[in-house]
Amino acid sequence: MTPNNKPASSKDALWEDHATWWQDGFTEGADPEYTEQILPIAANLLAGAKRVLDIGTGEGQIARLATAGGAAVVGLDPTWAQVEEATRRGGGAMYSRAGAAELPVRSGSFDAAIACLVFEHISAVDEAISEVARVLEPGGRFVFMLNHPLLQTPNAGWIDDQVLDPPEQYWRIGPYLIEDESIEEVQKDVFIRFIHRPLSRYVNALADNGLLLEQMMEPAPPPGFLAKATMYEAAATIPRLLVLSCRKSV
Repeated sequence: MTPNNKPASSKDALWEDHATWWQDGFTEGADPEYTEQILPIAANLLAGAKRVLDIGTGEGQIARLATAGGAAVVGLDPTWAQVEEATRRGGGAMYSRAGAAELPVRSGSFDAAIACLVFEHISAVDEAISEVARVLEPGGRFVFMLNHPLLQTPNAGWIDDQVLDPPEQYWRIGPYLIEDESIEEVQKDVFIRFIHRPLSRYVNALADNGLLLEQMMEPAPPPGFLAKATMYEAAATIPRLLVLSCRKSV
């Protein structure tokens, strides 16, 4: 992925413009990281939940998963193209257009919430985490999934080091402690905004809002992903996914 200097005014329209990139490439079995790793983890952590809020639902694959697990689910997304596609695909959840910083639901109305690969695209992170805490009932669970912050540092990327003998290929970690926003070309002519924050930034904001960390997972990339991305095999011990399971204080 390479940075691109697209005008700031276009940021909010990027997901509308490129919703099909996500729908075609990461849903309905197209992406092995979702099918082999993300969806099973989400199903396990949401097991037993009765009322689930899926924040940044996209086209609704996690909302459908939670519905199939027996929960009543509301999926929210700020992108009309995603909400319309989620509604078209059905599956029993209710969908509406809304951003994470202003959730249009009653306080304490859910016993579980999930945000999967969402907060790395959100500017108003403190407001969004405060909203998650507001809508959860005491003891409610928040499942927080992120692209691992180590991989989203500014100017991170593959290094093919021919100076070493023998040569090595490895992932360069950029200035990890600096919060940074960039617009990246994730596929030819597809531009998406990413915001890097260190892990402590998220954990402290969660704690400040009474969302206390119970479990943290950094799973290795799954076999299906490594089979498709052979260049990543040399860094197969570097996690691409970060999962935080939090509980709202009583």
